[in-house]
Amino acid sequence: MVAWSQLRLNKGIGAMRFLILGCLFLLSGSLCDYSVSAEPEVVALWEGDVPGAAGSEDKDTPRLILYPAAENPSGTAVVICPGGGYGGLAMGHEGHQIAEWLNKNGISAFICDYRHRGKGYGHPYPLMDVQRAIRMVRKNAEAWKINPDKVGVLGFSAGGHLASSVSTHDSIGKLVDDEIDGMPCRPNFSVLCYPVIGFGKPYTHRGSQRNLIGDQAEKELVEFYSNEEQVDEKTPPTFLWHTTQDKAVPVENSIEYYLACKKHNVPASLHVFEQGRHGIGLAVGTKAAFAWPQLCIEWMQELGFANGSPSN
Repeated sequence: MVAWSQLRLNKGIGAMRFLILGCLFLLSGSLCDYSVSAEPEVVALWEGDVPGAAGSEDKDTPRLILYPAAENPSGTAVVICPGGGYGGLAMGHEGHQIAEWLNKNGISAFICDYRHRGKGYGHPYPLMDVQRAIRMVRKNAEAWKINPDKVGVLGFSAGGHLASSVSTHDSIGKLVDDEIDGMPCRPNFSVLCYPVIGFGKPYTHRGSQRNLIGDQAEKELVEFYSNEEQVDEKTPPTFLWHTTQDKAVPVENSIEYYLACKKHNVPASLHVFEQGRHGIGLAVGTKAAFAWPQLCIEWMQELGFANGSPSN
């Protein structure tokens, strides 16, 4: 039995300067369809003492970054787990840009700024933080205008590993005596984007494994976090996408998780594109993988988690 204790933008002078700045602005806008338009609200996952915190600095305080859907809200919420190999967080193209995209589709988004090795934390703190994030979203469903039964999780790379972990593992237990901890922590669906899945496998991303559980982890802990082995009937419906050209996190990670879902009769959709390096986020500019965001929305429509009907 794994012990959880082992297991955290003034005015310019002259028309030329104005013109240059204007061109730069237009260029930057053309590079990304999903730019951040305003500072979102940020809330701490815990008030007061944070379970397992080594201090009280910003790095010791996991947070939730709020992007409520303002237009045509569907009632669906998605907790976003940016990637970064459990040593950092790719907050731009795997965080804020994703939240903006979801908002454009009527889906509220909540970025989980979770603890990781770059902040001094490994297992079990990333999982602890994302479970708390899902619980917090459900607890604030009325205030944040979402349906507590339509809360999903979406993750990239190591954030995909974290998203698959919260999709395949039960609660680590009641950590503080508050109402949030009494809420369910399993998501209703998951979206895994070029995810790290297996630990201790030929296709494992070693850096993510090392940052989360170390180089000398016991076999039981390695197996615990090899999430294709943890899929069961309680695992939520899953959308996966990957590229064959991904050399950092091989496509076998997504394939094995998909096969595990199939084995356990868990609804799952897998999309593998030939071209595209690792870490491409919304995949703008790629030849085929750019289709994944629309495919994902249509999958969510099929399951009743997004407004509208899938295109024929």
